[in-house]
Amino acid sequence: MSAPLFLVDQLPAGGSFVLDGPEGHHAADVQRVRAGERLMLGDGRGTRAVAEVVAVGRGRVDLALGDVDVVAEPDPRLVVVQGLPKGDRGELAVQAMTEVGVDEIVPWAAARSVAQWRAERGHRARAKWVATAREAAKQSRRAWLPRIGGDPDLSTKLVAERLRRAAAAYVLHEEADQRLSAVPLPDAGDIVLVIGPEGGIDDRELLAFDAAVPVRLGAEVLRTSTAGVAALAVLATRLGRW
Repeated sequence: MSAPLFLVDQLPAGGSFVLDGPEGHHAADVQRVRAGERLMLGDGRGTRAVAEVVAVGRGRVDLALGDVDVVAEPDPRLVVVQGLPKGDRGELAVQAMTEVGVDEIVPWAAARSVAQWRAERGHRARAKWVATAREAAKQSRRAWLPRIGGDPDLSTKLVAERLRRAAAAYVLHEEADQRLSAVPLPDAGDIVLVIGPEGGIDDRELLAFDAAVPVRLGAEVLRTSTAGVAALAVLATRLGRW
């Protein structure tokens, strides 16, 4: 089994390091690492280091740092505009998409979204997505944390503007003729994919997304919480990430 990953704000150049705070608590008191074991430290921005446990205390781990690895940010970037689902399906989608390699997730208040992220409720919901992405990135040993869009109530107009700026833009739609597995992909820039909420994307939104090509995965109609991860698996394979 690969070494567990713990995230820190900044990695030192070398030598020793004390892992404390929430990550130190998780390593020492939850995972109960022991002297001599190896783990990884990462800053979520491409830099990771192998470290050996020297000593363990309550809520802290003393480490000796080894080799440092710098991973370039993926290019093209995979961006998913996720229509806000109801209940915990949003967090399920964020977790799965992070594990398969999404680079950015943009929450979108679609016309048919049951959930609404307004005011303080929206900020709390977005914070859950950020925490979910962080934990999923640790589980999958990712060098880069995915970005979570900053506006918790992104309008269709702003989504349309984002699609126009993309290197390539696609909308998953069950009535589309083209398959995601066959459309052209750029060599660089953002590939933006729109996933509708449970009720799907309405006709006015499709008209607004005129810069995006409607695509489908297959004959099956997937839930909003699984469509993104399935689409990302297709794109990751086509881009040579997998």
